Amino acid sequence: MALDRTLRGDLAGADLGDGFHVLPGQGNALVAETDAGLVLVDAGSLPAAPAMVDHLRSVTGSPLHAICYSHGHLGYNAAVGTWQAHAAERGDPQPRLIGHENILRRYARYRETLDLQARMAAVQFPSREGASWRRMLPAFVMTDPTETFAEALTVVTGSRTVELLWAPSETDDSIAVWYPDDGLLYGGPATPGDAIPNIGTPLRTQRFTIRWAETLDALADLGAETLVTEFGPVVQGADQVRRRLSHTAEALRWLRREVVERMNRGMGEGEVLADLEYPPELFDEPWMTPNYGCPDYIARDLFREESGWWDRNPTTLHPASPGEAAAVVRSVIGDPDAVLERARSLAEAGETQLALHVVDLLALAEGDDPVVVAARGLKAELCRIRADEVRPYVSRAAYRSSARLLDGGATSWQQLP
Repeated sequence: MALDRTLRGDLAGADLGDGFHVLPGQGNALVAETDAGLVLVDAGSLPAAPAMVDHLRSVTGSPLHAICYSHGHLGYNAAVGTWQAHAAERGDPQPRLIGHENILRRYARYRETLDLQARMAAVQFPSREGASWRRMLPAFVMTDPTETFAEALTVVTGSRTVELLWAPSETDDSIAVWYPDDGLLYGGPATPGDAIPNIGTPLRTQRFTIRWAETLDALADLGAETLVTEFGPVVQGADQVRRRLSHTAEALRWLRREVVERMNRGMGEGEVLADLEYPPELFDEPWMTPNYGCPDYIARDLFREESGWWDRNPTTLHPASPGEAAAVVRSVIGDPDAVLERARSLAEAGETQLALHVVDLLALAEGDDPVVVAARGLKAELCRIRADEVRPYVSRAAYRSSARLLDGGATSWQQLP
């Protein structure tokens, strides 16, 4: 399974100077030369690890002292075993494996829900091996760290100090790595790069907006001269680093205030989304680009944080099964061809989202009635169009995965290949 381009950091293979190198791993896998040996952030995925090892050995022969887990998402440290085998082949001591203490609970949950994690990954990354969730399972190797910490841990002292800092953001086990002697900060998942924080991603558990903002403020207070982001560029200059971190925190707090204010007025989730207008002075910066996350995702997660699952429509409180509900709707449509024609006309007018609402009157029904089959085909076409209309990667992937499922005649995500 080749490494998906969406998972590669912008700095892959870069030499940052002064003994800092970025390996071609999952994200910007940063390695630093220290008196104790090499300290690596993230072992990478199984497909990425051989190239990571090769690149590292092209620039230094020092032993690997430690692997630091940036966070507990699957894949980032699947290849720990590759690095352990490499150390054994060289006759080096085994590297320390260090992560935040919350990783242990996360890995336990992932082991319990492994099929679910693979299914979600297949939807979110549909270009990978045809997105078969069964083929993804072997890649989800989890090796527990052998050392954990709660707030902070100094890994190495000497001519280059390496400090790990708890930086809850994308996950509750995220860390940042601070090199105080160099004034360099690896922000980890808290600083994804030229992208707005991916809070509220459709296929992931809840993330907490203000906690992320507080982490960014704490990182800004370090006074770093250089920031290495998780997937994006190196940011140089103390003022630029502080501005990026503080500005993002400010935007997150703006979202919190505005969503809560509308909830206090009694708005439901859909009403909040329709009413929000994102000020350009906060959201039109390169590091706020909605290319993976987006402001709407964050707004929805904030709504979920302060509300229950109910969308305020009484019909959804105790719903019938999807098939039964769709069959009843289908039974009252006098001219189903008119539904298809209306959906097509909306699509031709550029109203793809409205067309999706209309076609669902038929497409959600079960069975092989020709008009229902035609509706599913039209919905697949609309999903592909919609994927080209939106910017966030996860939304585009979800539309394309949905189209692929509909093309196969599926009526449930249980039928995901």
